Amino acid sequence: MYQKAYKDIALDDFSAERANEAMAIDQAIAMMKEGQEDMSSVEAVKALHFTRRLWLYFLDDLSAPENALPDTLKAHLISIGIWGLKELERIERKEHDSFSDLIHVMELIREGLR
Repeated sequence: MYQKAYKDIALDDFSAERANEAMAIDQAIAMMKEGQEDMSSVEAVKALHFTRRLWLYFLDDLSAPENALPDTLKAHLISIGIWGLKELERIERKEHDSFSDLIHVMELIREGLR
């Protein structure tokens, strides 16, 4: 009986965490879409910083020993996160002038969380 209750609580915690991650990704996407109109705007800079912090948070969580995701999935997500950070650096250095690739990838990840 107690094990079942604990299992149900753990599943609820994971659902809440996934929902929070999806909301954070929604926020990053909204900020990037707003900044996309003028890549030199304050909105674009805020989107860069927020999205970088979000990816760093995800990478930190994925690399934590207590993260229960399968190792293969963690490795794939870490690779995507590293790509995302590099893409943000390219945008910051004006080597790329659009958030569109990041927006697309983050929309796919968000849908996977739901």
